Parts: sequence; C-alpha cells; structure tokens
Amino acid sequence: METHLQQQLEGLRSALLSMAALVEEQIARAITAHVERDIDLCDQVIAGDGPIDAMELEIDEQCIRLLALQHPIARDLRFVAASMKITIDLERLGDIAVNISKKTKQLAGMPLLKPLVDLPRMADLSQSMVKDSLNAFVRGDEQLAMDVCDRDEEVNQLQDQIFEELLACMKEDSGSVPQAMQLIFISRHIERLADHATNIAEGVVYFSEGRVIKHHAVEDPTPSPIRQESDGPA
Repeated sequence: METHLQQQLEGLRSALLSMAALVEEQIARAITAHVERDIDLCDQVIAGDGPIDAMELEIDEQCIRLLALQHPIARDLRFVAASMKITIDLERLGDIAVNISKKTKQLAGMPLLKPLVDLPRMADLSQSMVKDSLNAFVRGDEQLAMDVCDRDEEVNQLQDQIFEELLACMKEDSGSVPQAMQLIFISRHIERLADHATNIAEGVVYFSEGRVIKHHAVEDPTPSPIRQESDGPA
C-alpha cells in the first residue's frame, strides 16, 4: 500500500517533470528563433515565461507542505530539498530562454558578422546538458549527472573562444560593435544554460547518494569579464 508521503512525493516529481518539459521546449524555441532569426517565435518564447514562473511557486508550496506535514527523512528529505533547488534552476533556465529571445529581436535587421557556426554548436552542447541533467533526475542516475558536470568546462571554453573572436571583430571594425555585443550577451546566456544544468546534476547526486559535489572543482581565479551578468530578465 502506497503511503500518503509516497503519493505526495510522486506528485512533486510529476510537477517537476511538467515544469522541466516546458522549460526544455522554451530553450529549444529560443535557440531555433536565434538561428533562424524568427521574431514571431521570439515573441512566443517571451509570452511563454509566465506559466513557468507560476509552476515554480506551486512546486515551492508543495515542498513546504510536504516538509511541514509529512516530515520526510533520509533520501526522501534530500529529494524534497533538491527539488526546491532544481525549481530555481528551471525557472532561471526559462528566464535565459526569454533573454536569448530578447537579444535575438535586438539583432533583427543587423547583418551577420560571421556564419553562425560556434553559437549553435555551443547551444547544442548546453541543450544536451540540460536534457541529460533532467534525465538523470528522472532516473536518479548519478553517473549521468556526473557526466553532465564534466561537460561544463567545454561550454566555458567555447564561450571564451566566441568572445575572443567577437572582440577581434570589434577591434577591426567599430561598426560591428552593436551586433558583436548582442552576440556576446547571447553566448553568455547559452553558457548559463550549461551552468544551471550542472546545478541540477549536482542536485541529483545529492538526493541520490547524499554527496555534495558543489564547489569541488577549482575555479579560474581570473574569470572572463563576460561571466558577471545575472540571469534575470534583460
């Protein structure tokens, strides 16, 4: 017989999966809109952020009620704690999709500085990290979660490469500054997708095994200046 606690935990899990599916769709639309310069699709992404915000609040309430009334322990308690953190990352992923769409709209009508080769590659890698982190959550797959964490540095390197290329463009042609700056911001947002995917993966390791792996990697003491922007609405 399934207990009331188990029923509530399953309800929480289902709510998280619904939110995750919506966020994945938003990210995919935002990247497609950028590559295809589809302004109508950008508007759809921007309009679609409200339901994600509402779902975050609903899941928070579920977690609080569960903690207050059911007093979960051990792995169940870790799952609820990780869920509260994962909803924050999911909501911020939704914000990033909106920010990418807003920057894409600002690029509309501007000539391309270079073929969009590196950004889509970076976006594909970041999207795969988001997808795998959510699959790891669904399955409680610690190894897949660790694999996601290991791929974060590759995205960072791609972003740094794109930044250097765009900086060179601006130095060679001051008229390219408006386009280059928007592309730098978009690359930053795409890099943040990978960061939040890593956060979700770390949460999976925590609730699955009780291990905290956050901050274990050595941070670059002189990070790129473009890694200072927040995820909030642009």
